[in-house]
Amino acid sequence: MKNKYLKFINRFHPLVGLIILTFVVVVLLEYTTPPEYVFGYLYTGTILLANYGLAKKTIWKITLAAIALTIFNLFFPNFEPHSFATIANRLITVMALAVTGWLSIRNRDYEEAVNRSQAQLRTQKQLAILREDFVSTLTHDLKTPLLGGIETIKAFQNGQFGAITSAQAKVLTMMSNSHRSSLELVQTLLDVYRNDTEGIQLKCEAIDLSAIASLVISNLINLATSRQVYLVLTYGESNFPSRFVVNGDALQLQRVFNNLIINGINHSPRNGKIEVQLVSDGEFHIIKVIDGGRGITSTELPYLFERFYQGGSHTQQASFSARASTGSGLGLYLARQIINAHGGTIWAENHLPQGAMFCFRLPAIAE
Repeated sequence: MKNKYLKFINRFHPLVGLIILTFVVVVLLEYTTPPEYVFGYLYTGTILLANYGLAKKTIWKITLAAIALTIFNLFFPNFEPHSFATIANRLITVMALAVTGWLSIRNRDYEEAVNRSQAQLRTQKQLAILREDFVSTLTHDLKTPLLGGIETIKAFQNGQFGAITSAQAKVLTMMSNSHRSSLELVQTLLDVYRNDTEGIQLKCEAIDLSAIASLVISNLINLATSRQVYLVLTYGESNFPSRFVVNGDALQLQRVFNNLIINGINHSPRNGKIEVQLVSDGEFHIIKVIDGGRGITSTELPYLFERFYQGGSHTQQASFSARASTGSGLGLYLARQIINAHGGTIWAENHLPQGAMFCFRLPAIAE
């Protein structure tokens, strides 16, 4: 019989035996002494022990049993009138037991919440590591054949495999541009994930935003011409070139200009114009890339600079607006990463009467 009892206790929970023993000792102390001596406080040990392994309902049952036994001792084993101090002492003990039970369960809830949070953090960390390994491997495996393809096309263009016709030259140029676009996309993908995990490593110096804008526009003239889009650089109310000096990374800011202007080209109608406007308020230099397309809907605005967001409405009514929805949705996100790293601000808004305007501002520095 004794062995069956011990097996039952061990099967239920290892703490049950200790809890029962503690409970019995407290009851014996409580009921073998006059009611003026309150041992009910010792029930708190039993309640706290139950918190380490038993269910919440069990903790409440133990707490209620301790409260009932504490009050019942006023009437058993000897029923007799008691002083106000004795009754008050018992009631204080009851309150202490109730608070102990409530705090014990609340601490259990906190511990469970902390454990869940820690488990989620561990899972997220593992996923982040797997994601970075996947992206690094994927981008490396994609870049190698793309670079090989570009070099092979270049060899054909240089006549290393024989003379090529003008029609073949056009096809090879299209293939080369396609491979370079894919390579740029792969590099952007790698940069975005690296920036998220390691942050952007800037090589800052005093640079002129006007010079960077001019360089990017000259590099994109052919793309704009093929899309029948006109690029123009202006300086606000002034018709003369000015210097807009900031402390920044020239290569990274060049990528911002590149992404914003390409975004404008992709979402401009044929025979449209993209204006790159540079203005200054003394404290900040502000750059605006304005296109004459269909504009931005109110539902798109909050998500334009999110990762992989392309703008669903751009793909709708494409024939009506003559806008081409292209790209990975990473360009604007990368631009936000770079501008934020420079301590600047980037945003978008509609440009009346028609079109969209993508802007960023950076702190100006004196030359």
